[in-house]
Amino acid sequence: MGALAGLKILDLTSMVSGPVAAMMLADQGARVIKVEPTAGEQMRHIGSKHNDVTPAFFSCNRGKESIALDLKSEAGKEILLKLAKDADVFIQNFRPGAIDRMGFGEEVLRSLNDRLIYVSISGFGEQGPYADKRVYDPIVQALSGATDIQADRVSGKPNMFRIILADKVTALTAAQAISSALYAREQSGRGQHIRLSMLDTMLSFFWPEGMGGLTYAEREFDPKQAGGAMDLIYETQDRYITAGVISDKEWLGMCRALGREDWIEDERFISASARFKNVGERKTLTAAEICKWPSAEILQRFEEEGVPCAPLLDRAELLEHEQINANGSITRVDYAGFGEVRQARPAAQFSETPSHIAGPGPKLGQHGVSLLAELGFSPEEIDALLRDKTVTVG
Repeated sequence: MGALAGLKILDLTSMVSGPVAAMMLADQGARVIKVEPTAGEQMRHIGSKHNDVTPAFFSCNRGKESIALDLKSEAGKEILLKLAKDADVFIQNFRPGAIDRMGFGEEVLRSLNDRLIYVSISGFGEQGPYADKRVYDPIVQALSGATDIQADRVSGKPNMFRIILADKVTALTAAQAISSALYAREQSGRGQHIRLSMLDTMLSFFWPEGMGGLTYAEREFDPKQAGGAMDLIYETQDRYITAGVISDKEWLGMCRALGREDWIEDERFISASARFKNVGERKTLTAAEICKWPSAEILQRFEEEGVPCAPLLDRAELLEHEQINANGSITRVDYAGFGEVRQARPAAQFSETPSHIAGPGPKLGQHGVSLLAELGFSPEEIDALLRDKTVTVG
């Protein structure tokens, strides 16, 4: 049984931030019920489908149950309120104010269930000029400094991360916050409201080293000055690799591996602070040496000298990498209707309450009938709800 076994989560979120947060809780044993519009949430319709489920939806919603409700109808609202009466966590990521207009604001649900952890995820926060704006991941990247951090070091042209980053950082933050709120509830007996925005989570994520130049208000410097050391991609004769050094011992190892012992006493590189100060020159010289070598040979030399290094893998190569396979990082499970499905295993490995992937991403409304029966609706009542499309089954 997972660490969160016995907990019931209502997930009204769409796209990535909320769904991934709830999925992580499902991996850790919680029962997660995904409440969707009768047409399905947006992620169901992005990408090609297999067994009526897109890869992205599967990976954001694995292990959940799905019920599709018309929440504009009184009957649909009644069903959701019944589900909330004994829920432990309620997660929503509608734009600020929308959930209140729908009739499911915190005060309404708190009157039914004082122990509820109520989670509101927004793009920019609930106040301010951007509060009501529509948001997707690139917009938050633009406002959080991400494009400045990723800017080309030569041209200065801003770049975005080519993945959905802000949503997933928010998901991690939300899952951690929910766990803390559940622990606090054990002490107080009461639930609480967690509010977090994608913008705040990204600023928090980038700040430690990405915003170092802004930390001391009276001693500001351009944060870009601290970023050059991270561009550690080098071309060899046959592929790209990475190698990096911080300590004096690692620098000595790199010099020996490259056959450039003359750098060891070079005043430009003789200490960590000197190497940081002259990072551009050091990287240029290092790149000029590394490109002379086949990748396997120089990586072996770096390994022998204790220099942190690795080949740059493309995504297909991950499947066969020896360390990833040794960890069992990628699971392969056969699911009815899907065949073999690959997923990254839950990253946190618990010794006493192991996490596991509870099941595939659900089809739209797949568990609606069983959930209604669990709530006490009769077969006749369930048939009526299906006929009038209060509840749909995909």
